[in-house]
Amino acid sequence: MLLGSTAASAQQLPPPADSPTAGSAQGDVSVTIYNNDIALVQDVRSLALADGQVRQSFPDVSASIRPETVSLTVPDAAIVEQNFDYDLLSPSSLMEKAVGETITLVRTNPATGAETRDRAKVLAVNGGVVIEVNGHVEVLRDDGLPVRAIFDRVPDALRARPTLSVTLASTRAGSRPATLSYLSRGLGWSADYVALFDDKSGTVDVQGWVTLKNTSGTTFGNARTLLVAGEVGSTDDDGDGNYTPRRRRMTTTMPGTESTARGQLGDFYLYPLTERTTIADKQTKQVSFLDAKGVAASAGYRFENGWLGSSDDPRSAQSVLRFSNSGAAGLGDALPAGVVRVYVRDARGQPQFTGENRIEHTPQGSTIALPTGDAFDVKVRPTTVSRTRQGDSRWRTAMRYTLTNARGRPVTVELVQGGLDGGDVRVVANSAKGERRDAGTMTWQVPVPANGTATVTVTFDTRY
Repeated sequence: MLLGSTAASAQQLPPPADSPTAGSAQGDVSVTIYNNDIALVQDVRSLALADGQVRQSFPDVSASIRPETVSLTVPDAAIVEQNFDYDLLSPSSLMEKAVGETITLVRTNPATGAETRDRAKVLAVNGGVVIEVNGHVEVLRDDGLPVRAIFDRVPDALRARPTLSVTLASTRAGSRPATLSYLSRGLGWSADYVALFDDKSGTVDVQGWVTLKNTSGTTFGNARTLLVAGEVGSTDDDGDGNYTPRRRRMTTTMPGTESTARGQLGDFYLYPLTERTTIADKQTKQVSFLDAKGVAASAGYRFENGWLGSSDDPRSAQSVLRFSNSGAAGLGDALPAGVVRVYVRDARGQPQFTGENRIEHTPQGSTIALPTGDAFDVKVRPTTVSRTRQGDSRWRTAMRYTLTNARGRPVTVELVQGGLDGGDVRVVANSAKGERRDAGTMTWQVPVPANGTATVTVTFDTRY
């Protein structure tokens, strides 16, 4: 049902010749991706080293590497110095490095096709290229006329690929494995869920997808991939994090107390991908991680009123899908944070989208109440009937909640009165017994008959 564990000794498979990683200098790559734009890359490469002090390059590291986090372990060798060469070869960088140098300009006559070659000295590259050619200064314009710049060589400072260069003091000659580890930005993941609710059977089918995003500037080929649910502490603020969808209604969760077989790293849960995968640069990849059928669920309604909230017109209750990720309910795992998109079958049996909302990291055994939209036929009109001062510091407030149901069957509405966290709140009288779930809210489960109404009255004694 869920992702299995990645075998620790899995054999590395070479990428196909036409894959985006063909020709890569990477070795056996493992990538651990966290939720807050942090990833740990571990790359095991075989090095052929001479005896003594040698300079070794590691091309194809992440272009978004955090150089200060690099760790390199090489048997019988010590690190003397390391540099990250992030100035990559491109037309603009090549021209910038040519300032003060002489290049060859090849111009083509559009009418005749004849080529002329001139030696030109690059004077400046500031919003444009300024050159000295044939004793005069001109601007190399991008006006569509055929012109090419030929450089005598590639500057040593420019690299075709992101490269880490290391000076090693080797105590022997020969080949040996080197383990390169570093943190990188530009790699992230998120979870998305599709929930197909069957009102008749009272069950929901839940599919989970992991979305991997790579904007690091580097492709990681045939990598073992481990996802960590939870935000680790970091002093690096340069990352832009992950996309967070607009939250229209608050999902409520009663935390679970069940233990899960899911692997953990400290207080974080681990989601390893069962198969190696290539995470290409500038790619979004989706991998299935959950497929649960027949999870016990129910649809209901919820209405939350702010303190002293009154309305002249009835307001829609929220449509809420409730289910549990407990083992008994049929789900049985900790769920990483993500967006749940809910579908319900129509009269023809076709799944139709009815709304979405976000869940946070949810421990196993939790009960989830997921608002998906506003109900058309179920309304609530809250009214502040009276408010009377009781001495210097107390008030007595009478509230009335009128609930209407235009559906052809009875419904139950979870009525929530918020704003009660000011301290020393007492219920003096009520027409229905409520539950004080926390310091700030009180909740009533109100049955409303088909095509009918129900009324709840409550009198509060408060300090405000």
